[in-house]
Amino acid sequence: MGIISLKQTDQLYWLGRYTERVYTTIRLFSKSYDQLIDGIGTTYQDFCSMLEIPNIYQDKADFIKRYGFDKTNTNSIYSNLLRAYDNAILLREEIGSDTLSYIQLAVYEMEQASRSNSPLIELQRVLDNLLAFWGIADDWIDSEMVRNIIKAGKRLERLDLYARLKLGRERIERELCRLRPRLERSAICYNKKCFALLEELVNTESMDYGRIVYETERLLEG
Repeated sequence: MGIISLKQTDQLYWLGRYTERVYTTIRLFSKSYDQLIDGIGTTYQDFCSMLEIPNIYQDKADFIKRYGFDKTNTNSIYSNLLRAYDNAILLREEIGSDTLSYIQLAVYEMEQASRSNSPLIELQRVLDNLLAFWGIADDWIDSEMVRNIIKAGKRLERLDLYARLKLGRERIERELCRLRPRLERSAICYNKKCFALLEELVNTESMDYGRIVYETERLLEG
């Protein structure tokens, strides 16, 4: 592949972010489906607050239905998957039809899940297809730059989500360590001072999760 345009870089980066957003939120959703999201010790109202999405839900059942499967809800898992798909379609030449097909399969399984009264099997298939997408991207995309831009988006999204959900120092530190080489190999311009500050924040005795989220959001501002 030749030179990657700024537009393509942005699309690849957000393909990485959206696929990771769907993957992580489905894992939370599936792990504690019956208890909502008790697996991270919070209510759906707190969950909305941590992710900074509007709480438009009437109750727990409404949250499960609309946050999980309502594609007209711009903050739903389904909507984020459709955004990943939209970017993948535009990047067909860059990522290849075989790679794109796994995003298409994930969308199909999400549609099946939205119609099911017990959607955990279909949601697992969405996760399986996203894992297959990342795996085949490594195997079939020739351009190392393309692969690294996708992975930079994926790692940054995971860092952001783990900090928002307060998932612990070890997991956040691991993602921060894995993010740096992806940013450098992707040639994405990032704020090195901001990255150094993130490393300091992760290693403080009492982590300030809110500050970590703030600095993560500033990381690509220059």
